Order: sequence, then C-alpha cells, then structure tokens
Amino acid sequence: MTEARARELPVEGGTVQCTPARREEVVKCRFCAHSSHFMVRGRWVGSPARAYCTRERTTTDVDLKKVTVVECDDQRSEGYRSIMNIIS
Repeated sequence: MTEARARELPVEGGTVQCTPARREEVVKCRFCAHSSHFMVRGRWVGSPARAYCTRERTTTDVDLKKVTVVECDDQRSEGYRSIMNIIS
C-alpha cells in the first residue's frame, strides 16, 4: 500500500487554504491531526500535533510566525480536525 502525497499549503497573511472553501489561521495547524510538517527558514520541522502520534512522536516547538508552508496529509478534504478530540 502506498501513502498519498501530502499537500503543501502556502501561508499567506497568517492563513492557509485548508479546503477549497475554507481558509484557516496557521495557528490552528499546530493542533490539527492533518498537519505533519512546517517549513521554517527553508527547513521542514515536524508538527507539534504529531507529539501524540505513536508513529511520529514529534515534539519540536515551531515558531508559527516564521512558517511559510504547512505540509498537510488531509487527502479527503476533511479540513481542520483538532487533536484534542483524539487525545481526550
């Protein structure tokens, strides 16, 4: 089984085009189950949301003011999904 390619969402004015119909503030991506990485100063940094993922275990802090791209693995256009529902 192959994994689908993640989408790269450019940050514009502090927001990303989460779904075709919806823009979200990039700060929400920090807690979104679909965010996998953030581009900060030309380097991919793991998403803090993945700290709770048994496969990834990312715990890096991300300076969201410097993020230029968010890597998103939402392949079904579900949109923002808080990790708080998953870990509670």
